[in-house]
Amino acid sequence: MREFLSIKGWLAGLQWLFFIFTNTVVIPITVGAAFQLSHETLVSLVQCSFLFTGLACVLQAFLGHKRSIMEGQSGLWWGVILSLCYGAAESGMSLATIGGSLSVGIIISGIITIVIGVSGLSGYLSRLFNNGVMAVFLFLLACRLNTMFLQGMLGIPFGKGDEEAHIDVPVLLLSVAVVAFVIIFSIKARPSFAKYSLLIGIIVGWISFNLLFGEKAAVEVSEGVSIKLFPLGSPSFDIGIILTAVIAGLINTFNTFGALKGTDEIYKKEATKGEYRGSFTISGVLGICSGLFGLVPFAPYVSSIGFLQQTKIVERLPFLIGGALFTLMGAVPYVGNMMAKLPLSVGSAVLLVTYLRLLHSSFNYFITITFTPENVYRLSIPLFIGIGLMTFPASYFETVPSILRPLASNGLLMGILLSLLLENIKLSKRNIKKGASVEEERRYKGK
Repeated sequence: MREFLSIKGWLAGLQWLFFIFTNTVVIPITVGAAFQLSHETLVSLVQCSFLFTGLACVLQAFLGHKRSIMEGQSGLWWGVILSLCYGAAESGMSLATIGGSLSVGIIISGIITIVIGVSGLSGYLSRLFNNGVMAVFLFLLACRLNTMFLQGMLGIPFGKGDEEAHIDVPVLLLSVAVVAFVIIFSIKARPSFAKYSLLIGIIVGWISFNLLFGEKAAVEVSEGVSIKLFPLGSPSFDIGIILTAVIAGLINTFNTFGALKGTDEIYKKEATKGEYRGSFTISGVLGICSGLFGLVPFAPYVSSIGFLQQTKIVERLPFLIGGALFTLMGAVPYVGNMMAKLPLSVGSAVLLVTYLRLLHSSFNYFITITFTPENVYRLSIPLFIGIGLMTFPASYFETVPSILRPLASNGLLMGILLSLLLENIKLSKRNIKKGASVEEERRYKGK
């Protein structure tokens, strides 16, 4: 009870609230724009996103993996859904058909995720994620996420086409100043203050933005809670779309392994089979809800690793406070409208600082590996191919069959798949440094 009433706990919870908000708000906006939803439906989608994301975080902390790991709308799913929407014109398929088939596929993938959790298959699948896979996964994830947040810092609206996108130089300069402030404060300030560097950076950046550019809401929130079934389109059954959704759902399980294995070192213990089972089951239930309410499906955020490393706050109570407050944002429009005024460029700048720490996490896995010619190829092929695919414009993939296009054009997915394949093809007996501890060797092998 004392911890719940402490100012430190609530400051840390407020910091979690901003982290959850800035990771969430862009997703329903861009999905709504891609599906050309009405303003009323878009506002409903935003509120549902807030409500379910907050509930997801609380459920995972109580019943799932029981760690301070944000459960949010998956960036992997987000990319797949947007790719399908943008390819609608070439395929001749209506957005309503794509949305309806996606809803069916998302529900099916949610059921599969529950089966993986309840059956205990997650324990066997986790063994595939050795240190080589984790190193590649975290490095590529940092590249993908930081590219997105750099776009936000440049003042380029999310969801705009290349021909409409232009750098806003004044906004960029303020964003760079926020990044510099947060980094310097986190390094130079006393540890008791440095752990709140993200919260302080957001507040300072927010005030500065309003003084320089005026107040501007990122999104509007309606007067009451509005939930609609199948807002993206009535259920339809295009096999190609449904199959793509099911494949994306299976690959989305990588986030759970990445988040739990990535925080093992932070929590000084390995996630148990029960924690994997609970995490997958909750993500699966939320996946079914996502299909019903037009949301991007959920997964644990691997990027939470960077947040935990930056703030040094790993206790569950602040995370629960942040999740509960975010649920309140979705349920109480007045609270949501207040938070919706946070400039996306400021949120992107702070998140960039957070996700830069993923480099440290990935290097912690790289240093356990001996760089033999075999291992160099295992690491370099997925890394360079994944980064290369991230830089290619969507037009390059127009000749790829539509059923494969969302996968082939996603550098993060392709990099992870290649790493899983190469790391689990054994050409030699030893892939761990000589003299490594038993713990390092066991972790590398994923056992």
